[in-house]
Amino acid sequence: MRVVGVDTGGTFTDFILFDGRRIRTHKVLSTPDDPSRAVLQGLRELGAAGADVVHGSTVATNAFLERKGARLTLVTTKGFEDLLEIGRQDRGSLYDLSWERPEPLIPRSRRIGVRERVDARGRILVPLDRAALRRIRAEHVAVCFLHSYANPAHEREAGKLLRSATLSSDVLPEYREYERLSTTVLNAYVAPAVGRYVGRLKQAIPSLRILASDGGAITPESASRRAAQTLLSGPAGGVIAAQSLGFGKVIAFDMGGTSTDVCLVDGTAKVTKEGSIGGLPLRVPHFEIHTVGAGGGSIARFDDGGALRVGPESAGATPGPMCYGRGGTVPTVTDANLALGRIDPARFLGGRMPLRPVSLSRSFAEGVIEVANANMERALRRVSIERGHDPAEFWLAAFGGAGPLHACELAGRLGMRGVVVPRWPGLFSALGMVLADMAVEKSRTVLGREIPWADLERGALRELRGRVERFVEARYRGQSHEIRMPLGADFNEEHRRLYGFSRRDPIEIVNAVVRVTAHRPKPRLESAGRGGRSWTGSVDRSRLKPGDRVRGPSVISEDNATCWVERGWTARVDSNENIIICQ
Repeated sequence: MRVVGVDTGGTFTDFILFDGRRIRTHKVLSTPDDPSRAVLQGLRELGAAGADVVHGSTVATNAFLERKGARLTLVTTKGFEDLLEIGRQDRGSLYDLSWERPEPLIPRSRRIGVRERVDARGRILVPLDRAALRRIRAEHVAVCFLHSYANPAHEREAGKLLRSATLSSDVLPEYREYERLSTTVLNAYVAPAVGRYVGRLKQAIPSLRILASDGGAITPESASRRAAQTLLSGPAGGVIAAQSLGFGKVIAFDMGGTSTDVCLVDGTAKVTKEGSIGGLPLRVPHFEIHTVGAGGGSIARFDDGGALRVGPESAGATPGPMCYGRGGTVPTVTDANLALGRIDPARFLGGRMPLRPVSLSRSFAEGVIEVANANMERALRRVSIERGHDPAEFWLAAFGGAGPLHACELAGRLGMRGVVVPRWPGLFSALGMVLADMAVEKSRTVLGREIPWADLERGALRELRGRVERFVEARYRGQSHEIRMPLGADFNEEHRRLYGFSRRDPIEIVNAVVRVTAHRPKPRLESAGRGGRSWTGSVDRSRLKPGDRVRGPSVISEDNATCWVERGWTARVDSNENIIICQ
């Protein structure tokens, strides 16, 4: 069986093909106007006709960020039309005087209140006004009635009467009205764009799966129907691959052309539902990833006060950094690394794309790298120190096209055990997609009620046959947040591990979750013979063998990434051909 992982980034689209015996890689420039063009081009060039394809898509994310989603109408319980705008009445940035509340995706003129009422126990207090629903004429509708998680009957009826309706009881059958409403609206907003995109791909790729935000591969139909599950899926492939390295405690550090994603992996990465995008709540299962706007294409500039800034604006694939020679006129992080001698211009992309020299002063280039590293160091601290983890116990798994260029300095600043640069670092997220298992997850709020495990399992197994796991989201009574853990785990111990203390208060289960996973065959990677040589200077990674060492300062170049070994650091190649860099 042949499997291809396809990862669409802001600058490059990456491909890894596993044919059961060996792995082949490929990389093409992204086509932001229509990402499917780069996907289909790369598959043709790779000779991957007929292969199973697992695709990490950014279409939903881009449709939201660029505000190019559907023209939505909201149907909700009468009197609650403004909940989308009222929210939780909090500020996204407490001390930012220029902070502005995100604009709702649906204006007040297209929010319709309908007479109906269900209480928190699921009892119908006011019948549904069906006549009002029949008068609604809208192409795309989001439906969110009060307490529909407890009794979805009114939403089901509305779904039959309204065309192309997205129901909150399907998207997120859990309590917390505002978060359920926001997630439903986000799902309905991006679903048409995702549906059109996967529809185009499905015509050319019969066996297609889309990577969801929690690292599970889902069908195109599920991705179209529950598009919100893909909104945070971009970095998930890299996290899956980082978990497979076998180092136990690692922080995944994925630096691409546009942004950097970091995620702490303590054996496995934590899955949470507490998330947001663009300041709007989004409750879908996703890896706990933190993203900053610092990548190889991040633009360096001086602000009005004369301070050097790097990102979040990016030169992207077109025109790209100045050294690409594609019309770029502003300096980027890649240009700074080239000016400092950390990239071999003749070996970039395996020599297929030689870089042009750039005229940057050494002090300016060092300043650009310093500012970019400071942004990324804050991200690493946020997922480790701020959550009670000591970075000294973790390895930094550096990947993405630019990650290994910055890893030594960042690991040194945080006192980490060292750096792991895996095979194919620039394509590592695509490798994660090859490794991704198919998965389906169902959840329901059960606060104060019997847990319907059988119903949840039947619903999940209808969509996918596989191994069934049960989870609960629990809390101490009186708390406003939950902890997700496997059924039967010790809640007090988990609370103590996360927050440093436990209490004697009663524990309550808020949500029940069932996850079904169907495992796929995994690649077994063969390594070359033993080496033992010492290298320095500019080195081609394809010449390195297990046991070889590279002393810094050195540049290790390969087809898809460049690694910079700092002075005072030594890199060695382990038996799996990972590069391990330590001081």
